Amino acid sequence: MTNEDLDALITGLYVKIDDEIGGNRWLGRPPQLSDSELVCLAVAQALLGFSSEARWLRFARANLGPMFPYLPKRPGYNKRLRAALPLVKKAIRVLATDTDFWFDNHWIVDSTPVPCGMSRPTVKRSEMAGWAGYGYCASHSRFYWGLRLFLVCTPTGMPITWALASPKIDEREVLAAMLDREPHLTADRPGLLLIADKGFASKEFETDLAFQGAELLRPSFKREKRRKGESLLKSVRQLIESVNDTLKGQLDLEQHGGRTFEGVAVRVAQRILAMAAAIWHNHKTGAPVLRSLTAFDH
Repeated sequence: MTNEDLDALITGLYVKIDDEIGGNRWLGRPPQLSDSELVCLAVAQALLGFSSEARWLRFARANLGPMFPYLPKRPGYNKRLRAALPLVKKAIRVLATDTDFWFDNHWIVDSTPVPCGMSRPTVKRSEMAGWAGYGYCASHSRFYWGLRLFLVCTPTGMPITWALASPKIDEREVLAAMLDREPHLTADRPGLLLIADKGFASKEFETDLAFQGAELLRPSFKREKRRKGESLLKSVRQLIESVNDTLKGQLDLEQHGGRTFEGVAVRVAQRILAMAAAIWHNHKTGAPVLRSLTAFDH
């Protein structure tokens, strides 16, 4: 297999992560697969659409040997990947801050289901009990059992911050907690505009945002007067849906294969990192479409 675009992305990503994060998190004898190589391997897996780790490692041994001289067996790769969640989250932030989009004062906010089980017996014996719950996806008119991914990103799709939460928790509570955890994100952007749907409507929530110097742009209810800037929401809504389609349609978000909270979290983070890496690479190389994965997925 030859894919010069994928090779260029993985090489650039390796250099960036190795320079910015550097070294390994391990004491004593260093592992044969470094942390930087592990992150690049995880990104390549997501971009090429391998939800099965066993199939991915077989493919990598046959086609990516020159880029990854050492590849662990499936249990070792699974263990390293689950332990690498803080590293993957840090890599997402490193890539985001290395683009002009990081300073954008227009953010898109949305949540989307991350199913974790499809049957009642699975729900009863799953290690996700206590984290996951039953929720309803209005976009597809379906119930599901799992988590919700809350993603705050720029109009280009570059992730700013994200979180996984039970679908039983109010969307406004989750977003407020995300912003409270990193107050500098809003403080560093005067006049910040958060674009969301009706699910985030609340006078108390909008008051809290105003206190932080941010404003919420959302569709108005029938009983309300037409809100300022509402005419722009139709085109922005397409951006929100296209970001979700990138994660679900191209990066197989719902086929994550996680069985524990740590496993689900790192596989979701793996796909967010893959999207961020593609946007980062396309931005650096001057590609006409920033969130295009076509050059890397084959």
